[in-house]
Amino acid sequence: MKLLLDESIPRKLVASFPDHFEVTTVQLMGWAGTKNGALLRLAADRGFIALVTADKGIEYQQNQAKLPTSVVIMRAHRTRLLDLVPLVPKVATLIEGGLEIGVYHVDA
Repeated sequence: MKLLLDESIPRKLVASFPDHFEVTTVQLMGWAGTKNGALLRLAADRGFIALVTADKGIEYQQNQAKLPTSVVIMRAHRTRLLDLVPLVPKVATLIEGGLEIGVYHVDA
């Protein structure tokens, strides 16, 4: 299962996902600075099943009926690694349950 971590997520969070996930970052893909709409299209074209982000505004900036791939928004008090690591099991469970294309929230 391929996941893409947005720029709003610390890159070191990659290591917190279970081994059966293939997780990379926007920066490692060379897509830093890409606008959300274009980023979602790139992710879908490369087979990512979801963009994982902490950008709470993304769901209001994109037409949810036309999303090319799912968006998982991690909602923690801060976007520090320490605050996001506890949410990884919830993200993994959500994705393992099968996602339809849409916007999902994972709360602290």
